[in-house]
Amino acid sequence: MDHAKLAALQVPDSIFSGLSLADWAEIAGRAVHLSFVRGKELLAQGEAGDSLLILTEGSARVSILTAGGREIVLAYAEPGAVLGEIALLDGGERTASVTATSAGSALQLGRNALQDFAASHPEFAWSLMRQLARRLRTADHTIESDRAYASGPRLARYLRRLIHKDAGIPHRVELSQTELGNFAGMSREHINRQLRSWEESGVIALEQGRVRVLDAAILEEISELEG
Repeated sequence: MDHAKLAALQVPDSIFSGLSLADWAEIAGRAVHLSFVRGKELLAQGEAGDSLLILTEGSARVSILTAGGREIVLAYAEPGAVLGEIALLDGGERTASVTATSAGSALQLGRNALQDFAASHPEFAWSLMRQLARRLRTADHTIESDRAYASGPRLARYLRRLIHKDAGIPHRVELSQTELGNFAGMSREHINRQLRSWEESGVIALEQGRVRVLDAAILEEISELEG
């Protein structure tokens, strides 16, 4: 992946948001280039976090394993995603695992390489502090707001986060009902009951185990209901 495309794919809360093309060339020069196959575990929960990954091609699933052995899917990563940066920065263990859901490639940047880059780019170090502070604020807000939502509105909130906002195009979530349940932290049975209810009401359609949102406005209203 060329540096311009990698820079363009950075979301606002990425620790590398705002880097110049020259900066990206330097990052790539300090990184190890990895290729992987589908099903490859790229990062493992509980391991030492001495490096981060920048996904350049393919996709991956970010998940945690509970004490009871249940997998909870946190997110699905696409090219441009930065993975494993928190453990790298604080020196702690990985809090989640990352597993490839397709073949692809990534840049692996070690702690020493990132420290050297930050030392030679003071503006990056300051930007990094701002990004981490913004994430903390967002996490605090999410925790407080999610406490006020019952399971139905909570599922609607997760669907709202996942669908693409393409005007005039039916919104489709490319996750199975089991994956959606893992993502929202709900049982498959509960997910099925809720989705069937919404299907009967014309809010969604179920197509080969996938969800297509027919009425995004109603879904938005449901997501804002208090539990």
